[in-house]
Amino acid sequence: MALPPPSPSPGTDKLLGLELLRFLATISVLLWHYPHFAYAADAPVGLVRSELPFYRVLFPFYELGEYGVVIFWCISGFIFFWKYSALIPNGAVDGWTFFVNRLSRLYPLHLATLLLVAGLQAIYVAQHGFAFVYQSNDLGHFLAQLVMASDWLPPTGVSFNGPIWSVSIEVLVYAAFFAGLRFVTTSPLLNLAMILAGIASGTLVGKCFVFFYAGGLAAMTRQSVADAWYRPRLEVFAAGAVVGIPLVLWLSGTDLAERAAALLLIYTPVLLFVCTIPLTLPGRAEDLLQAAGNMTYSCYLLHFPIQLTIALAFASWGQPIPYGSHMFWIGFMGLTLSAAYLTYDWFEAPAQRLIRRALLRKNKAGRIAPAPLPHH
Repeated sequence: MALPPPSPSPGTDKLLGLELLRFLATISVLLWHYPHFAYAADAPVGLVRSELPFYRVLFPFYELGEYGVVIFWCISGFIFFWKYSALIPNGAVDGWTFFVNRLSRLYPLHLATLLLVAGLQAIYVAQHGFAFVYQSNDLGHFLAQLVMASDWLPPTGVSFNGPIWSVSIEVLVYAAFFAGLRFVTTSPLLNLAMILAGIASGTLVGKCFVFFYAGGLAAMTRQSVADAWYRPRLEVFAAGAVVGIPLVLWLSGTDLAERAAALLLIYTPVLLFVCTIPLTLPGRAEDLLQAAGNMTYSCYLLHFPIQLTIALAFASWGQPIPYGSHMFWIGFMGLTLSAAYLTYDWFEAPAQRLIRRALLRKNKAGRIAPAPLPHH
């Protein structure tokens, strides 16, 4: 039986806590990739990570920021099950609408940054004889990137705008998600089966399935307890776990790098449950969180082209990139976040509206199609 729609409690539709978590996950990836400035070809030269700007404060992001990707996958699973678990099974959202919503959200900026990086890398290769960071920039990889299929098969080398690899994998999960809800079952047992299959596969694609469907379980739990008398107690218990688990691991001296994926599989769904506790905030705070969430995708896809542009600029000036400078770090972060904010308002959102109006205007019967749901 389909899960009930989300409770209309104040703040739940906006999922404000998730917006903040998405933003922090984006920052973690951004800082994980900050050492790109030290790269010659595909390896860092002379990099001392402990000397990176603000390292004493930001070292978890510098050292473990790559796991921001799996948090993204988990958040995606939560949001998709939250919004679609009752709409896909009964046909309220059909396959075409679902596809167009995904296409309009992901593809315009992907295409723009792919073409931008392809042009900038050609200039960089002409200057240096090798590409900046990502080396597999041939026609085959370009065509795979063009259809967002760059990482569907076993790895053959990261190419062009490298961070898109995680989105490419997630596209496969979207298809499985729709088919599973529409044609198989809405039971959480399907989530468990997908998680176990993903773990057994031992692949990056399987890992995405694992975290996406774990996020889905968190959404199912949140929806199922929406009106339960024990919900406040459960939220307190979950919040205690969110605070207590990292504290216990830190006090015990556990090597997080070796166990991060397994720990996050347990921890992140609980964190998502806590982050979706209904919030009512002042209007300005809500707007700020909403803006932070909106700019995550553009920040994710823009940070590497910005790094490449900076590398080209310093090469043309004959100067090394001063990536150890605190002022340089502030400038890079400020530029990236500002560009992401403007890109969402001036490019992403208009492109979404244009594509959805063109492709979802009428259904087969000639009636106006339902307005598409907003997406992360």
